[in-house]
Amino acid sequence: MGKIVALLAGLLFGMGLLLSGMANPSKVLGFLDLGGPWDPSLALVMVAAIGVALPFFTWARRHERTLLGGLMQLPQRRDLDGQLIGGSLLFGVGWGIAGICPGPALVTFAAGYWQGALFCLAMLVGMGLHAGYEWQRDAKRRPA
Repeated sequence: MGKIVALLAGLLFGMGLLLSGMANPSKVLGFLDLGGPWDPSLALVMVAAIGVALPFFTWARRHERTLLGGLMQLPQRRDLDGQLIGGSLLFGVGWGIAGICPGPALVTFAAGYWQGALFCLAMLVGMGLHAGYEWQRDAKRRPA
């Protein structure tokens, strides 16, 4: 049952990305271009997304179990560290250059666009490099 719910949630998210224009790099770049012909429509999408998500997150903070009976898993850390700040900066620069982020990249890849495939490939390489870095860093910390 949980996998079906996850599939339906993913499909709903993908349709939302398509309908809102978030999967269209030129629309995203128009939103990010504050010095040019700025397109504020994605700001409305973000505000609407916060409005939809807020009651569910409020509910989730007050419960230990999900509606399907699983353990509620919300982030516990609240501090800022170099990895979070660096990752956020890297994400923002990539989003600004490409006009696409991971969710819309999967949608454009599934729709058959080569740009989505290229982005997903680059994303996988970056994830692999990060995993290798983390593994090497943790290996140095382990006692010999």
